[in-house]
Amino acid sequence: MDTGTQSSDTHPDTADLRARWQSTVTAAGAPADRDPAPYADRLLTAWAEPQRRYHTTAHLADVLARIDVLAPHAADPAAVQLAAWFHDAVYRPDRSENEERSAALAERALPELGIDPARTAEVARLVRLTVTHDPAPGDTDGEALCDADLAVLAGEPDPYAAYVAAVRAEYGFVPDDAFRTGRAAVLRQLLDLPRLFRTPYGAAHWEAPARANLAAELADLTADLTADLTADLTADLTADLTDRGI
Repeated sequence: MDTGTQSSDTHPDTADLRARWQSTVTAAGAPADRDPAPYADRLLTAWAEPQRRYHTTAHLADVLARIDVLAPHAADPAAVQLAAWFHDAVYRPDRSENEERSAALAERALPELGIDPARTAEVARLVRLTVTHDPAPGDTDGEALCDADLAVLAGEPDPYAAYVAAVRAEYGFVPDDAFRTGRAAVLRQLLDLPRLFRTPYGAAHWEAPARANLAAELADLTADLTADLTADLTADLTADLTDRGI
């Protein structure tokens, strides 16, 4: 099963990514007199910022690799590839407007590269779509991007555990109990969706293992939350009995 599992190297060598950027910008219609290299430099610098543990250049490379698999499903593969480059270009784990700021970055950079307004608008729309990962029926570009971004959920046990640990590390400023509660809510929301993946490939190859991973993680979190609650109740009861001299 090809899930495009995240590399163990958080920030791998970028030569392949730079070559991909060059070919994608060319395919998207950038004129030959525009140099895309400085834009690759800026994007890759952003993707390698120190606060990132999961949303890294390795994640970018994985999403691009998955889009290669899903490209036949997309109406505009070049726009989907560009959206992958920009979808987490701005990322602060303590902020809620990352996707909007990333889309705005695309809206500034792509016209400078000579990308036409219609494709620029499509890229920005796709970036904003990653807030919900809920493309409308028939939105094949959105389906391809969202499936590629969520395919990490279908990883084998060790890579999935590494993904979970990386997400926790990005939210290291959040106390354990609050993180577990919030993460459990996210997992329940995902499991309640009728479909995680919208492309035929994603549905066939990623849906079942992703649901198994999410359910297993939720069970672990629920056990931890129950243990925490039991410990808190025991401590409260002990304190109460001590106060009463019992």
